[in-house]
Amino acid sequence: MNTKVLGGPEQGLRPTVQRFHLVVLRGPEIGKTYPLGEGEVRVGKGPDNDIVIPDATVSRAHFAIRRDGERYALVDLGSTNGTWLDEAQIREAFLRPGARIKAGEVLMRFQPVSQALELDPSENIRFGDLVSNNARTREVFSLLEKIAPTDATILLLGETGTGKSVAARAIHQASLRKNGPFVVFDCGAVTKSLIESELFGHERGSFTGATALRRGAMEVVKGGTLFIDELDDLPLDVQPKLLRAIEEREIYRVGSHSPIKLDLRIVAATKKDLRVEVAEGRFREDLFFRLSVVIVPLPPLRDRPEDLPLLVDHILDRRGAWDEMAPEVRERLVAHTWSGNVRELRNVIERASYVGGMEDLDPSQHRVDRAADERERLLPDYSRPFKEAKEALVVRFEREYLRHLLGRVQGNMARAAREAGIDRKYLYMLLKKYGLAPGEIPSGDS
Repeated sequence: MNTKVLGGPEQGLRPTVQRFHLVVLRGPEIGKTYPLGEGEVRVGKGPDNDIVIPDATVSRAHFAIRRDGERYALVDLGSTNGTWLDEAQIREAFLRPGARIKAGEVLMRFQPVSQALELDPSENIRFGDLVSNNARTREVFSLLEKIAPTDATILLLGETGTGKSVAARAIHQASLRKNGPFVVFDCGAVTKSLIESELFGHERGSFTGATALRRGAMEVVKGGTLFIDELDDLPLDVQPKLLRAIEEREIYRVGSHSPIKLDLRIVAATKKDLRVEVAEGRFREDLFFRLSVVIVPLPPLRDRPEDLPLLVDHILDRRGAWDEMAPEVRERLVAHTWSGNVRELRNVIERASYVGGMEDLDPSQHRVDRAADERERLLPDYSRPFKEAKEALVVRFEREYLRHLLGRVQGNMARAAREAGIDRKYLYMLLKKYGLAPGEIPSGDS
């Protein structure tokens, strides 16, 4: 298997698993990397250590790194000069990704790397309610079959509609926690001012409106699996609190000073590239590394057209339903781009089965990209799932708001930012997002 540093362009194309290395930053053999195995790794200048550091300021047996589930503990072995973790001398402490360890004058970094997995496709075309004949997707099934029975944290990547929530539930059902609760926490569906309370809970009277004690999702899920959906929508100020809860395995309800021990497995999902979010400061790097122990990408439907017959049979719950369709209907389904993936396919199939028949089924008729109508009526598409309808409505609103704003100010960006009440840099970012230029909207188009 090839090992590569997380963040390369190939990351996300294949399932990956997180590994940790010690990298020498100062001392003998600067730049040398030592992989950490599953068991205890002892470090010192004595020849009987797993990692030998030939430096006079390092003790014969200086420190050890011990794995505890998904966490790694740094333990001083009675060294002469002590073991230091990020400027603090320790006897024993848990390590965070990127942490610096000092032994004598030698400095090392606890470095996460992502190892792309070369997997044989599963012999099964199903994993829970996920179905596929595609080789890449069945490689994912192969990984999930191995990892689901463990307590490993999993990050699911994929576009809207690729089946991330279905995969999360299937992981739970295949785990040793299947008899415990499966709790969904949707970061995009909770008001930002309440997200901390919904996640960690609150005490009665802890804030205005807190009329009773509330147990948060991380407490309610005890013994089960917490599925954190739309992870990229988690507010930046809540992210360190979630990281601390995961690492310390305890939480505090809002307004409480009494810790509550956690017993849960976390599966998270995002439709965005979190590496970009980290680079642009919208997502914490340490939380990303903590949640990406195993990264599982779910391929879009356009990359696996061979799955259409299987999916149509599965959606209609009738074997041979695909073969019963007219050839021209099957051709239209294969030619469609399926920007909404399996969710869009399900909506199209179910709508056709309810309204009149499969013989006239045409997925292109169900697109909601009629720009003129959108400008006149910014209304949600009530036939779509809540999150999908909300995302589409927000996109249409932002685009139309910007068009009207630019037309009104005739391209004056300082005035536009002032009237909109937003930072000018953010305004430029929105314009870039929607392909608009400050002077391209005529004033009559407002």
